[in-house]
Amino acid sequence: MIDLTDPLPLAQSLIRCASVTPADGGAQDALSDMLGRLGFTIHRLRFGDIENVFARLGTGGPHICFAGHTDVVPVGAANWRSDPFGGDVRNGVLYGRGACDMKGAIAAFVSGVAQHLEKGAPKGSISFLITGDEEGPATDGTVKVLEWMRANGQIPDFCLVGEPTCPVKLGDMVKIGRRGSVNMTIEVHGTQGHVAYPHRADNPVHRLIRVLDALTSAPIDAGTDWFEPSSLQVVSVDVGNSATNIIPSSARAALNIRFNDAHSGASLTAWVRATVARYADRFDLESSVSGESFITKPGPVVDILRDAIAGATGINPKLDTGGGTSDARFIANYCPVAEFGLVGTTMHQVDECVPVAELRDLAKIYRDIVAAFLA
Repeated sequence: MIDLTDPLPLAQSLIRCASVTPADGGAQDALSDMLGRLGFTIHRLRFGDIENVFARLGTGGPHICFAGHTDVVPVGAANWRSDPFGGDVRNGVLYGRGACDMKGAIAAFVSGVAQHLEKGAPKGSISFLITGDEEGPATDGTVKVLEWMRANGQIPDFCLVGEPTCPVKLGDMVKIGRRGSVNMTIEVHGTQGHVAYPHRADNPVHRLIRVLDALTSAPIDAGTDWFEPSSLQVVSVDVGNSATNIIPSSARAALNIRFNDAHSGASLTAWVRATVARYADRFDLESSVSGESFITKPGPVVDILRDAIAGATGINPKLDTGGGTSDARFIANYCPVAEFGLVGTTMHQVDECVPVAELRDLAKIYRDIVAAFLA
């Protein structure tokens, strides 16, 4: 029987489950077995084809939750030096898909809690929200589990997500927020015609060019206290015209805006719509918000994280809101949330890996965070 206080065999057990999203590969079973041995009450929550786990130890407050995902991205076409689902250790480094993102952190979660429980039953509650749908559409994972948690009175006082947040060295960064993200597609309609007789047509490409110039010619904002300036990126312009003598009837563009807490997905959609309307009488605009911006401002909870990290590593971590989106964007709608995990340099890469010493150090940090939060 594996030692639950050591994250290495736990991480190896999880890595050996080929849980390429949306497949589970036995990862949720392995995790449930670990948490069951620690006395957690296990709730297996299947939504659609996705396996999820919510597990809790204790019934009172304060209540801290660890959140993450067992699904991983595909291994890719390039050759690995070892089995990507083998969990091999070479020269003190653990290799395998998910070692960094984020089966290593889940193992450190479990190990840190197991180390804390060696001193006795916890004051308050510890829970785990672990999904199998973070690397995929993210519709039947954390979102659905949170709805279940709210309906069943399981919302924590604070949630820590174990995404790989550190850019260079373990302990150098904590994510206390994330930018929002909205995708839009603009289709400008015109009137098709012969290029030699432009007065008989209405060229939508020319209108779309003016729209895109207006959207990109000046910054959206100058940033806010905790966020960098919002960024609009045009990712596609498509006319679909194979002829050189035809003015097309329509032209499309797609864009993404990563935005700070000065905006919402709705406000940016309204801004883009108004801009397009200045240059085009006929157009369609589709908008999809994948997440709003959120921030857990510095305070007692963030201080617990910083103190635990500094105590274990000697590093005072930078508080940051950059990068892409994570499931923390969903959790932020229910309770304060932050993210802290491993160094992310090999996530999604061939030969994804984590030094074993770093994995064990992370488990100790999580142990100290639990101890401080439940003190």
